[in-house]
Amino acid sequence: MPEATVLADTQGLQIWLAGFRIRAAAAGISDPVMDQALTGLSFDADVIRRDRNQSEFTKTIWDYLDTAASDERVKNGTAALQKHRAVLDQIEAKYGVDKEVVAAVWGLESAFGNFRGSVPTIQSLASLAYDGRRAAFFEGELLAALKILQAGDTVAANMQGSWAGAMGHTQFMPSSFLAYAVDFNGDGKRDIWGDDPTDALASTASYLAGYGWTKNMPWGVEITLPAGFDYDQTSERVKKPVAEWQALGVRRADGRDLPDHGAASVLLPGGARGAAFLIFSNFQVIERYNTADAYVIAVGHLADLLKGGPRFKSGWPRDLRALTLDERLALQTRLTHAGFDTLGVDGKMGPNTIAAVKGFQKAKGIVPDGYPSLDVLNRLD
Repeated sequence: MPEATVLADTQGLQIWLAGFRIRAAAAGISDPVMDQALTGLSFDADVIRRDRNQSEFTKTIWDYLDTAASDERVKNGTAALQKHRAVLDQIEAKYGVDKEVVAAVWGLESAFGNFRGSVPTIQSLASLAYDGRRAAFFEGELLAALKILQAGDTVAANMQGSWAGAMGHTQFMPSSFLAYAVDFNGDGKRDIWGDDPTDALASTASYLAGYGWTKNMPWGVEITLPAGFDYDQTSERVKKPVAEWQALGVRRADGRDLPDHGAASVLLPGGARGAAFLIFSNFQVIERYNTADAYVIAVGHLADLLKGGPRFKSGWPRDLRALTLDERLALQTRLTHAGFDTLGVDGKMGPNTIAAVKGFQKAKGIVPDGYPSLDVLNRLD
C-alpha cells in the first residue's frame, strides 16, 4: 500500500477514533484508559490486507492433521502436560474439562505458548473497525479490549496476539475474555498473555465448560460403516440414539460396540474413502472455539493421543487435493444453477454446500458422501 495512502488512512483512523471515544465513554470507559490505549495509534495496512485476503488454498483434513496431531506435537504436548500437571489437574477438577482437551487447544492455538502472537491488539482492532468490512464486530471487540484494560488485567503494551485480535496462550477474543477469563492463580489479574499459562488454561476450561462440556464424554469415536449404508445419514444435522446407529451396523473402528453418550451423528470429513466418526455433543462444544471440522477433530484427536489413545485406523484419499477458492466458488455457483441451492456463494464448504453436493451426487448415481471434490466440480461442467 503506498505511503500516502497509509498516511491518509492513519488520519482517517484518528478522526474515527474521536467518534469512537464518545461511544466508549458512553459505555463506561474512562478517559485515562482511552488515553493510554488509543493515543498515537496508526492504521495497520497489513492487518487489513490479511483480513481481505481469503486463502487461495485450504488444506485437506489429512494434511491439516499431519501437522496438528503430529508426533512432534504429541511429544511437546506430553511434556507440557507433565510440566503443568498439578495446575491442569486442579483446573480439570474445578471445571470438569479433561486436561488433555485443554492442552490440545493450547497446542493448536499457540504451540503450547511458543507462538502467542506479537501484533498489538488495540491497533489491530481499531484498524479493522475503521476499515469497515466488519465494523460492528471489531468495534465491539475493541470496546471489550478497553474494558479489559479498565479492569486492570493488563496494560495496552502487553495486549498482543494475532492480527485479528485473538490473544494469549489460547487465543481469546476480547469479548470471550470478558465472558470466561478467570484469575486462577489468585494474583488479582486474569493474565493470558504472560509466560505463566495458568490463567489462560483455566480460562479455556471455563469457556468450554460454559458451552456445556461433559466430562468423560468423547468428542467422537472413529467408526466403520456397513456395506450399503445410507450416506444421507452422514451429517451433523442427523442425530440418532446410539442404539439406532448400532442397529444399522455401525461399529467402532476396532470392531467393538459403540459407546453410548446420548444422541450422535455420523461425520465423513474426508468423504466416503476417508475415516468416519460418530460425534457427540462435546464435538459441538469444541466448535465454539473454531467451527472448522478439521480443527475440532484435530483438538479431539490430539487430546486422545495425549491420553495414550491410538491414531486413526482408516486412511485418507490422499490422491485428492483441496479445491482452490475459485474452484469452491465455482462449485457453489454451478450447484445452485443446477438446482442444488447452496444458499450463498462464499467459498466456505459448510453444511448447506455439503447438502447440495449430496443432492447432486444422488441425482448422478454416485455415493452421496457430500465431499466437495474436483470430480464433483468437473461433473458440473
